[in-house]
Amino acid sequence: MILTKKKSHRINRVWLIISIMAFTAITIVGCNPTNFKSTAAQVPQLVNSILSDPKTFNYALSSEVPNIFSLTYEGLVTQNPITGEIEPNLAKSWETTNDKLGFVFTLREGLKWSDGEPLTVDDVVFSYNDIYFNEDIPTDTRDILRIGESRALPNVQKIDNRRIKFTTPEPFAPFLGSLEIPILPAHILKESIKTKDKEGKPIFLTKWGVDTPVEEIIVNGPYKLERYDTSQRVIFQRNPYYWRKGLQGEAQPYIERIVWPIVESTDTSLLQFRSGSLDSVGVTPDYFSLLKKQEKQGNFTIYNGGPATGTSFVFFNLNKGRRDGKPLVDPIKSSWFNTVEFRQAVAYAIDRQTMINNTFRGLGQTQDSPITIQSPFYLAPEEGLKSYDYNPEKAKELLKKVGFKYNTQGELLDAENNRVRFTLLTNAGNRIREAMGAQISQDLGKIGMQVDFTPLAWNTYIDKLSNTLDWDASLLGLTGGLEPNNGANVWAPEGGLHMFNQKPQAGQKPIEGWEVAPWEARIGELYIQAARELDEAKRKEIYAETQKITQENLPFIYLVNPYSLSAVRNKFDNIKYSVLGGAFWNIHEIKVIQ
Repeated sequence: MILTKKKSHRINRVWLIISIMAFTAITIVGCNPTNFKSTAAQVPQLVNSILSDPKTFNYALSSEVPNIFSLTYEGLVTQNPITGEIEPNLAKSWETTNDKLGFVFTLREGLKWSDGEPLTVDDVVFSYNDIYFNEDIPTDTRDILRIGESRALPNVQKIDNRRIKFTTPEPFAPFLGSLEIPILPAHILKESIKTKDKEGKPIFLTKWGVDTPVEEIIVNGPYKLERYDTSQRVIFQRNPYYWRKGLQGEAQPYIERIVWPIVESTDTSLLQFRSGSLDSVGVTPDYFSLLKKQEKQGNFTIYNGGPATGTSFVFFNLNKGRRDGKPLVDPIKSSWFNTVEFRQAVAYAIDRQTMINNTFRGLGQTQDSPITIQSPFYLAPEEGLKSYDYNPEKAKELLKKVGFKYNTQGELLDAENNRVRFTLLTNAGNRIREAMGAQISQDLGKIGMQVDFTPLAWNTYIDKLSNTLDWDASLLGLTGGLEPNNGANVWAPEGGLHMFNQKPQAGQKPIEGWEVAPWEARIGELYIQAARELDEAKRKEIYAETQKITQENLPFIYLVNPYSLSAVRNKFDNIKYSVLGGAFWNIHEIKVIQ
């Protein structure tokens, strides 16, 4: 599901994924513009830059952006980012049974993998039953397909060579949209599921790492991997067996190659774009004024999709558990973090409007809900959602109410005279997020807290959040979409992205004394209830309650929703910019015209 950074293609993935606010749409062959120009003259190409290397080429094991999968894989259906409608993809059609529990999908004829092998119903059954539903595979995908209190998974069975039937144990409103999940190749991966390592784990868990030769990565999307140079670039080439055709029956996609240079910072991306080497760049607020002045001269257009679909937030480690007898969080700090008035005080103390004015240059709005503003299930503050406008005096009152006090130096102490001091982590390398963290540290200093703001390298940061669980507070975010249930792995207490109180995932060391708060459990229950409700108005009421609970208890303290902005050279035909999909969500039908 984590910070607000749009993908360069389809954004409404089947679950919320961790994002590092680093995915920008850029066009270059490498960091040297000369290399780009010589190669670009040979074939039509586009490059989307990234700030860090992909972590895996195995879709089932991925939970981060950047990743390769929006280019390399497709599922049975897709969501149109313009209309929000669910449309056929690998499946050409589907039917619903009368009891609303069954979905029968018919595959398109002639589908093939990138190695030329047929893509069949057997691949669909394998992908779901052997991978996504396999409890030995630690995949976040499974969370959004769990149904009801029993957390049962759908039944998937082959009907014939073209048809597959999915059966749910009870009505499950978001089911159809959930089937954007990529289909994976059984003929390549089946043995890795069956074969176990010396610890009894499927060797699939080490399959298709980033050290795998790219020709071994078999895909069904518009592009396949051509080359990966660590810390330098990822290169994709057109998949010759991709199923889509143009109006005249011509093969799609039209763009032959996509290149992602791996750059050290967004500043580097900006410099390369301004030099004319790049085709597109995500426009952050600090770059907007500069680029807007150069729009005509540079022969590009800045697209503004309005408020982005993702979220940004501060959150505390509420985990009360222990590993090997040692608390994951210092018990003194844990008592602060698990006091709701403490979290509410932090929310009141953060000056979000100043953050918008200074860090985001006015190109954003305050955020109060975990649900995307474009979603029909979004609850606005005007509709009763609690919000936390800047009010440091209110913050101090709340802290004093629950036993905190101030010394003569204005430092905040708890009832036992412990100085309130904690570390706030985020991922390094993004100026916007680092500016947000610096302001949060200053704002909380004004109510007597000492906040040690510490950006970390991405891999180190994620290891702390999801594995060692050794952290105090964090600044992060989640991507978003129209369907709230795509965030079920965030709100289910056992979910893989339940970051504020993370239960150990498959293969991790156990935790003793892990607790779930009543409000936390209630949110999980409501997500189950909303998923089984087929009446959209009633679903909206249920999701409204979840939003009210989150804003009262603040597992995430929401900050700012920036505008979705991208600059794209005027050399492409058929750009249909969308906040849900960015500039290149319809990559298969985009052409280079200059």
